[in-house]
Amino acid sequence: MPNAIRLPTTLAALLLSLSLAGVAAAQTLPTAEVRADAPVADPLQGFDAYVENVRTQFDVPGIAVAIVKDGEVVLERGYGVKDLASREPVDAHTMFAIASNTKAFTATALQILAGDGRLAMDDRVIDHLPWFRMSDPYITREMRIRDLLAHRSGLALGAGDLLYWPGTDYTTEEVARRLAEVPIEGGFREQYAYDNILFGVAQLVVEAASGQRFEAFLRERILDPLGMDETRFNSDHLRPGDNVATGYSKADFTKLVAAPRMAWGNVSGAGGLYSSAHDLTRWVRLQLDQGVVEGEGAHVRRLFDEAQQRDMWNVLTPIPLGKPSTVPELAAAAPNFRGYAQGWNVSDYRGERLVWHTGGWPGFYSRITLVPGHELGVIVLTSAEVGGAFNAVTMRALDAMLGEAPTDWTAAYLAARGNAQEEADEDWRKHQAARVADSSPSLALDGYAATYRDPWYGDVVVARNGDALRIRFTRSPALVGTLSHWQHDTFVVRWDERWLNADAFLTFDLGPDGDVRAARMEAISPLTDFSFDFHHLRLEPVDDDAASNGDDA
Repeated sequence: MPNAIRLPTTLAALLLSLSLAGVAAAQTLPTAEVRADAPVADPLQGFDAYVENVRTQFDVPGIAVAIVKDGEVVLERGYGVKDLASREPVDAHTMFAIASNTKAFTATALQILAGDGRLAMDDRVIDHLPWFRMSDPYITREMRIRDLLAHRSGLALGAGDLLYWPGTDYTTEEVARRLAEVPIEGGFREQYAYDNILFGVAQLVVEAASGQRFEAFLRERILDPLGMDETRFNSDHLRPGDNVATGYSKADFTKLVAAPRMAWGNVSGAGGLYSSAHDLTRWVRLQLDQGVVEGEGAHVRRLFDEAQQRDMWNVLTPIPLGKPSTVPELAAAAPNFRGYAQGWNVSDYRGERLVWHTGGWPGFYSRITLVPGHELGVIVLTSAEVGGAFNAVTMRALDAMLGEAPTDWTAAYLAARGNAQEEADEDWRKHQAARVADSSPSLALDGYAATYRDPWYGDVVVARNGDALRIRFTRSPALVGTLSHWQHDTFVVRWDERWLNADAFLTFDLGPDGDVRAARMEAISPLTDFSFDFHHLRLEPVDDDAASNGDDA
């Protein structure tokens, strides 16, 4: 019998409050009794100091951590501050953007509807959204609901992400309809390539099958039954007085700055939710308890059944293993297998199956990790775009709870970050070595100024502004910048919003008569997030009449 979700009567692993400034007092579920002198459990000896060191070494303002074991919350607390200006401490109830950890909620919503008989996971998407189109007719016809959740559609990595990243004014349905123009670069169900856009389509399937808005369905069928009162559908659903962390980015990959609060209102099923470590313990226990909310036997109350849980965790898309890390300490973290199920990654660690996901958002990185064989869950939320930090904390928690000897994961992930930076620096040196610095543009600046149109994104405007060219993505308010000449007919796009870390090359292709017939873009740094999928754009100039008609021309 799976363990029902319940409030613990004792918390054996509550940690002593630290005297470090900015660290919150230990938090528990509302009905749990807290003793000020609660002893530190042996497995987590030194854990507070470890997390604080991670926070300092990776320059993360705030971290929240929760650990669930055998149906009990054994730790939930905050470290650091919610905001560098206010210096208010993070606690277990502080909300962070959980980004792609939302995907498992979307998968669960579809399974709930399958349990209701409103859909089947093998239904064709066009059975529920008759207007749905991919750019390949075969894929359009054969795409099933479970395919939306498995990153095996034939789309390239991050294809179409500019339709909502880093924020656009398209609606959810407009984003989904523009899939008809996004090129397919792989075979259907042939290989893994992570996407976000199809989880927006999954969101629309939930709405079509349920007759409810996606936000209302999540609230009524998942969040309210679990008592997740500290979870919001999107940043635009945050309320005055909410306990919310500010996210931070490294502008130009160097300077810590507050990232603007963003809402993926048009693809919320891929990454919209804000939540707290406290609330996510309820979500983790639901998953570990195979859908049980409370009760046992004839009185059990479920959101989904055991068969549906197995279905969500069965690997649909194998993921090839990468080359071994050059950091020896990371060898223990390397999986023997990895695959993607429905909104979850599945892999192994020290012989144990892991079910997990990460989330990346402007200013926020997070990871939720389940070890079903040990009824163990680890939640790590951070307020900075630093993957090494949440991994270092997660791995330390796993080792502690699985009885493994501790590894200096902080040093290991710092070394990995250093290696990635060195590779990026070397890539930049190669660009500089290949540059013909004394070359000149083929045209006067006015010759490049035009409205350019991509079939799936829409319009991008390049305009003369004094002695420079400016670029503006018409549907993306943050994508505005200045062009500086690099060489020949290639320019560097330097975005006004430096937190984006997405400067790009823009190359104009001239026709035989010296006019621009196309333009291509690509990110300069390999450290740029893949969702800045500039390289998928096929920009061509449009005449004044077409430009005035906008993207519907």
